[in-house]
Amino acid sequence: MEIKYCWRCKMEVPLLDKEEHAIASKLYAKGFKVLKKDTQERFKELLDYYNDLTGFGETEPNAIMHHAIGMFGSDCENCGKPYRTPKAKLCAACGNKRIITE
Repeated sequence: MEIKYCWRCKMEVPLLDKEEHAIASKLYAKGFKVLKKDTQERFKELLDYYNDLTGFGETEPNAIMHHAIGMFGSDCENCGKPYRTPKAKLCAACGNKRIITE
């Protein structure tokens, strides 16, 4: 887990590493099999897992699924916020143009 800026949430949030996100993904899929109308009840295991792991207090299961370190790019050289994707060439936060060398 790592605290980083999320461009969707517009704030710093705990991002899950690959192994943590794999567990969260299984719990997310399991929530769709629960026959309850209330979102909080359906995804209780996922929310509890994320909140126990991070101490954050997330209430939206979908937000957890996009809080994976692997979905974000490296930190911008100008503002320090992560690029939206690993292949992004433009920082959405400050407009910095990144030069990708491969």
